[in-house]
Amino acid sequence: MNFSIIRYILFRVLEFAALFLTLPCLVALIYREKAGYAFVIVMIGCLLIAEIGKQWKPKSNVFYAREGFVTVSLTWIILSIVGALPFYISREIPAFIDALFETVSGLTTTGGSILGDVETLSKCVQFWRLFTHWIGGMGVLVLIIAVLPLSGGYNMHLMRAESPGPTVGKLVPRVQSTAKILYGIYIGITLLQIIILMVAGMNLYDATVLSFSTMGTGGFGVLNTSIGSYSVAVQIIFIIFMILGGMNFNVYYLLLVARKPKEAWKHEEARVYLLLFLGASLLIAWNIRGYYDNFALALKDAAFQVTSIGSSTGFSTTDFDLWPEFSKAILLVVMAIGACAGSTGGGFKVSRVMILVQDMKKELLRVVHPQIVKKPHLEGRPVDDETANSIHSYLIIYLVIFLVSFLLLSVDQYDFTTNVSAVLANLNNTGPGLHAVGPTCNYGGYTVLSKLVLMFDMLTGRLELLPMLILFSPRTWQKY
Repeated sequence: MNFSIIRYILFRVLEFAALFLTLPCLVALIYREKAGYAFVIVMIGCLLIAEIGKQWKPKSNVFYAREGFVTVSLTWIILSIVGALPFYISREIPAFIDALFETVSGLTTTGGSILGDVETLSKCVQFWRLFTHWIGGMGVLVLIIAVLPLSGGYNMHLMRAESPGPTVGKLVPRVQSTAKILYGIYIGITLLQIIILMVAGMNLYDATVLSFSTMGTGGFGVLNTSIGSYSVAVQIIFIIFMILGGMNFNVYYLLLVARKPKEAWKHEEARVYLLLFLGASLLIAWNIRGYYDNFALALKDAAFQVTSIGSSTGFSTTDFDLWPEFSKAILLVVMAIGACAGSTGGGFKVSRVMILVQDMKKELLRVVHPQIVKKPHLEGRPVDDETANSIHSYLIIYLVIFLVSFLLLSVDQYDFTTNVSAVLANLNNTGPGLHAVGPTCNYGGYTVLSKLVLMFDMLTGRLELLPMLILFSPRTWQKY
């Protein structure tokens, strides 16, 4: 293990953390809020520690996948602790474990909250809370790769460890250029949503922070009613941009950079993703039509919740926990599948499900035709055995983490449905679950142990399971 290079990158991460903290400081100045001092204190602390740490240069540039996984995991843990300090120091979230839960939920774009009344928060604290979604949406180290000319050939290890999906490839030959393209698209779509929301009548502050939350597919809001208090037109805008946030960014690259619209339209995962949302929305709308004055309103709320849950954003316009069991079951299935690989969304990922379904078909055919040789395909190319095996391993690990987390949460006082949906919602970075953690409730009632378990689930789900688990392997920490 090359500890020196990991230490070097982590100190650079603290520099970026200080840079991120300047924005809520500016918001505090604009609104003349005393809570801004908490961000100043943490920002100065990050800069001092980073400056001291930079004195130790890396002894070697040797950097393999092991270092990549460890660096990414430690980065997210450190940023979570740093991000929780302003909440705690300002006393707007007086318990540190709650402040940490809120920050981990923000950075992992989960959106599950311990707060019962978000409208009492100061503007700067609210800004930071929603900005964490945007920071974590595309990935912290992807941003560092885009900005810093890191040497030693370890950029791809970092990107693979942090980016969601069964495989991670380069859009262009250089990894740094790929990172720049991804962030350019990310910033562009965010700015577009801000402008459209302002045209629809929303003020600059709300449009900005809610766009952070949408494009990061996070789900924190500025109102206790989430998006339910806004107009139908605004809700439709959120539906569109939640879909965009959960889409594979390769589609945007093909459309906006490569100028290949035909190839973008042929993107299999994106088409399945859209068809899944359309089908689920129609089924739920039919099931809940008796709850509304007309089918159009039922379809609007159904489409909003399917898009929100499926993209792992977690906004709500209604209390879907009151819907029929069939509708809630569909939402849980959509939650488990999640968004596309290469997006800011969470979940198991559409591409993994597509490959697993093809594998199932292959095994059924093999029973009838033992000699048949058939490989699953994705985007017109055969899936290699290594990728297929990694998806099978991912499914097993996913189920083990789910079961262990559920058992640990069962020690708490909540019912079966609450605990199952809580683990599913946090492991898939969705946020709201059912019953006691439904869209009108929060996670504040869970014990410290349960909150720690759910925080682990959030981080594990966001980092695609392996990076967090590798931290607990003794072999990971052996020196070369």
